[in-house]
Amino acid sequence: MIQMKLKHIAATALIILAGCGKEVAQAIALEPDMDTVCALDGMVLKDYPGPKAQVHYAEGRPDFFCDLTELFATLLAPEQQRPVSAMFVQDMGKASWDKPEGHWIDAKNAFYVVGSKKAGSMGPAYGAFASSQDAMAFAQKEGGRVLRFDQITLDMLDHPARKNDNKMS
Repeated sequence: MIQMKLKHIAATALIILAGCGKEVAQAIALEPDMDTVCALDGMVLKDYPGPKAQVHYAEGRPDFFCDLTELFATLLAPEQQRPVSAMFVQDMGKASWDKPEGHWIDAKNAFYVVGSKKAGSMGPAYGAFASSQDAMAFAQKEGGRVLRFDQITLDMLDHPARKNDNKMS
């Protein structure tokens, strides 16, 4: 908890420096602690398998998600108007599926496997990967298909559609 608070203080300092016209580094991913909960349902991230996500906004605290479909549901919702400064997902080519820690990558640059049989906090889960080779290997083993960030649509996120992602062209 203390480590998370220190990281929030550091992130706030970067925002303040940005307001002063100083050159600042890009937002950095924060590692969830035992008290970090999902922004949508309050589930503790560390209690569940599968990749997690975080969104940093131009203002305010970041949101964390225990499932990548929750990330996309939030970002693709028509009512989402908050300016996003950074988004991170975990690289499942390097992180453990059962207890993922670290290995944060830029969400927009990731390769996503949708429609796999691998479960996360909310049932079938999307996987995120830094490399297309890791994503293709995962899809071959666990099912699903590889998509880029901008290929995922709101229509794909409800449970019936997620079950049919393998059949979509």
